[in-house]
Amino acid sequence: MNLRVRPVSGLRGAIDLPGDKSITHRALLLGSLSAGASRIRGYLDSGDCRATMGCLRALGVPVEQEAEDTLTVRGAGLRGWREPENVLNCVRSGTTMRLMAGLLAGQPFYSVLGGEAQLLRRPMDRVAQPLRLMGAQITGRQSGKLPPLTLVGAPLHGIEYTLPVASAQVKSCLLLAGLYAEGMTTLIEPGPSRDHTERMLRARGVELSSQGLCHAVRGPANDLTPLDLTVPGDFSSAAYFLVGALLVEGSEVRLRHVGVNPTRTGLLDALRAMGAEITLLDEREEGGEPVADLLVRSQGLRATTVAGDLVPRMIDEFPILALAATQAEGVTRVRDAAELRVKETDRIATIVEALRALGARIEPRPDGFDVEGPTPLVGAAVDSFGDHRLAMTLAVAGLIARGETTVLRAEWIADSFPGFEPRLQALAPGALS
Repeated sequence: MNLRVRPVSGLRGAIDLPGDKSITHRALLLGSLSAGASRIRGYLDSGDCRATMGCLRALGVPVEQEAEDTLTVRGAGLRGWREPENVLNCVRSGTTMRLMAGLLAGQPFYSVLGGEAQLLRRPMDRVAQPLRLMGAQITGRQSGKLPPLTLVGAPLHGIEYTLPVASAQVKSCLLLAGLYAEGMTTLIEPGPSRDHTERMLRARGVELSSQGLCHAVRGPANDLTPLDLTVPGDFSSAAYFLVGALLVEGSEVRLRHVGVNPTRTGLLDALRAMGAEITLLDEREEGGEPVADLLVRSQGLRATTVAGDLVPRMIDEFPILALAATQAEGVTRVRDAAELRVKETDRIATIVEALRALGARIEPRPDGFDVEGPTPLVGAAVDSFGDHRLAMTLAVAGLIARGETTVLRAEWIADSFPGFEPRLQALAPGALS
């Protein structure tokens, strides 16, 4: 599917966003481990989350749609999964594969985690190596570095492990494995990463402590209490409309019921450093997660530098940050973001190639990029490279580019944001053709 976008005179209105992808993944997994039925309202019905649902069903866990936006997960406890009859298909979801690996490592059966070609190129040694230290029997291609991953159930024991990079997926994988391990599993992060797993485990009755960047869980854990959860709107989805409203003159947008967990809002801090005024309204806490409405109006931006601990707090938002930087005064520099090289694509390379096709002045660096602005953009046909976040970034770029922008292979947007196009059209009538 190709998406054609034209410039508009402003984004105006208020919208709700689909549920947070990270929280939906974790709610499904922890619901499957609970002793009883869990209800998940406002879940994200995306390709990645459907991959997790499919794996759970293949493991014998009933996942049922109770209402239009509500799922019921009928868990049978920590030992309730059964050996799958076939390869567990993670499709294109790295989160599904990494978190499932942690849970399957302690199961008393044989399993294989596979997926589509894009996922099979993504490194998995960062979870396989520490799982092996815990006693897991796990193999993969290229000495365990690449999937498919094969796991044979084995007794696990706790370890103390320092993560080489700040990664919520790796941290979550090992904490989940720790539920089955004998003794204490202690993880030390080099910097902060999203903490949805820790919040949700503690709320389910798990003995888990966090002191700064050190997290510890004692296993083997007892069965988890069921969830009754409303998933907040995904901040990563809000990011496209935040930046779109900032860049398109005459805009005023309110994004309702958005998760504002501080481990996820690095882009908010970066945009504020660029001069953006983004107001949080009706701040509250729901299900252990901070939530607010976001109000944003168009305004000029200045360049900034993004590096260090800010990077893992906005690791999914660098494509849209790069677009914002094309319209900011000065040179915006991104460093310490080499992790972008091993996402759905080499995001540094694809961001640079795609934005250059629209006229941006952007230079790649080994661990980031430099963007000089402000630069007028010119519409063109631009490849998304099969990356949902880059596809949405290019759609927002089309709102400010002269002429028409065609985003090639835009169907990948559904991996994380089904309903992106109608929401964009609601805020910017006439933008899509």
